[in-house]
Amino acid sequence: MIKIHQKLIDLDQLYTEIPSKQKLKIMKLMAKSNKVYEYGTIGELEFELMMRLQIVRAAVLLNKSGADFATFTTSRCNEKYWRLTEKGAFVLKENVLPQTAIKDIFINGKLYAFECATAMVIIFYKAVFESIEKAAFNRLFSGLILFDWKYDEDLNLRIYDGTEFLPGDCVYFKNPDFDPSTPHWQGENGIVLDHDLYFAHGIGIVNGKLIIDFLNTKRKRNFSQSAYLMSFITQVNFQYLSQFKVNRLRETSDQLHSNLIISEIGSKLYIG
Repeated sequence: MIKIHQKLIDLDQLYTEIPSKQKLKIMKLMAKSNKVYEYGTIGELEFELMMRLQIVRAAVLLNKSGADFATFTTSRCNEKYWRLTEKGAFVLKENVLPQTAIKDIFINGKLYAFECATAMVIIFYKAVFESIEKAAFNRLFSGLILFDWKYDEDLNLRIYDGTEFLPGDCVYFKNPDFDPSTPHWQGENGIVLDHDLYFAHGIGIVNGKLIIDFLNTKRKRNFSQSAYLMSFITQVNFQYLSQFKVNRLRETSDQLHSNLIISEIGSKLYIG
């Protein structure tokens, strides 16, 4: 369900000329869900839809970037922008803008290698960069460090219980009987791209079965349990970040325009 100003939205009243099929698809999934997606304004909903698609795009771009999978001890980065610590963390160098260093990962991916949790955080940062004002991004993330699930408090990640995944969500495939000699395969993070389609760093863009099959090849001897998709979701705090959105949304072919017609009838909002 979707609520704006505590009113339910009826998506049956959407006009067919809404330009973004991808965003409409996400809205329909939200509307069918038992979870309540609640917003103060239509702008907050628009921002989340836009940013979810930016997360999907960032995942696809990272997959194409040439960045390798690595353990923390074998991680590498472009030391023009980052300082690599002994633990495998990437620390933003002084006088380097966060936007420059994040963009470089997608431009010069072959210079980088990191494990899957770091990949998820990088994807989130890239999506935030594409969704908010540049000055705000550089201000919010001036002390950027990339390492595992370590992230700036302004990224404001949230974890929810649930199995109704939407494009742009981060999910986790757990491998309970992983081989102790390869602890980095005790599980795999993935960005939801579409129904049963995920980007998993080190594996690629595949369906859930292929991720599970891969993890099952990394189990210890005398294993008893298959890898499986867990029922929790990691998300950025869309509503918090929406306060920093660009004044004019970037013009893309699938942009959801902000001139939707909204009318209120009884307890429901109708969008057209």
